Amino acid sequence: MTARTKILPTTEKRNPRSRKIDRLSTQEMVDLIQAEDMRVAPAVAHQRRLIADAVDMIVERLRRGGRLFYVGAGTSGRLGVLDAAECPPTFGVSGNLVQGIIAGGRRALVRAIEGAEDVPGDGAKAISQKKVKKGDVVIGIAACGLTPYVRGALIEAGKLGAGTIFITCAPEVARQIPAQIVINPVVGPEIITGSTRMKAGTATKLVLNTLTTAVMVKLGKVYGNLMVDLKATNEKLRDRSQRIVREMTHLSRAKAAKLLQQSQGRVKAAIVMHYRGVTLKQALKILDDNEQQLRRAIEEEL
Repeated sequence: MTARTKILPTTEKRNPRSRKIDRLSTQEMVDLIQAEDMRVAPAVAHQRRLIADAVDMIVERLRRGGRLFYVGAGTSGRLGVLDAAECPPTFGVSGNLVQGIIAGGRRALVRAIEGAEDVPGDGAKAISQKKVKKGDVVIGIAACGLTPYVRGALIEAGKLGAGTIFITCAPEVARQIPAQIVINPVVGPEIITGSTRMKAGTATKLVLNTLTTAVMVKLGKVYGNLMVDLKATNEKLRDRSQRIVREMTHLSRAKAAKLLQQSQGRVKAAIVMHYRGVTLKQALKILDDNEQQLRRAIEEEL
């Protein structure tokens, strides 16, 4: 008998508050679901110190050239892929810096492939295929904490010397997880038994949001609360780029647009060019000399 069948994690237990959900009125049903959702944020907040430790681990390794990988199956895998996909346009990073691995591959993003999560060797193979190395960080995501694919990936990553983090909503298995840091927001049983796309999924999304946002702030991708390293890949982001430059420099719309054109659309470089009176090439060097920290690059000019 496997560990998976011996242990009944919280995520698989019945929720006593929703045992009669099928008898409720529509409004009562909505109110019950929302009441359960209110339990999520406090559960995530209870993990604040471990989340901060995870951020520091990731930052330290990314600064030395490492990468960040999410590994999951089903909802957990999709959330990891989603968070990874949003990093390049939001923070201007390479698509290789934060990567999502999901059991079953690309097809599993839009279609349930439940059996794909059952083989730990497949998770280990995925880590090998990504050429994970000592300076990388691998974050396993599994609401129940028992998913063989994810555990296999984490064990392989650990053997390679990568930093390992795990996100689970099951306290019963937290101590048995093969990771250096285990983030365990306990949100309780789901409204519909075992449907971890609900509270567990929401908790996971909150943790991932916090991790990558805090990491990118510490890597200099944000000035104040402005995403100064965004990639203007559509009209909305081009407009946002111009607004950020205008707010930072107090230039007119026309002058901000011209400055962005001169900086080849690089918001952070444009701001350095304005304050330091330099060319794009010089601005990029100044940023490199200041570890891409815009505040340091221009603080003498403010």
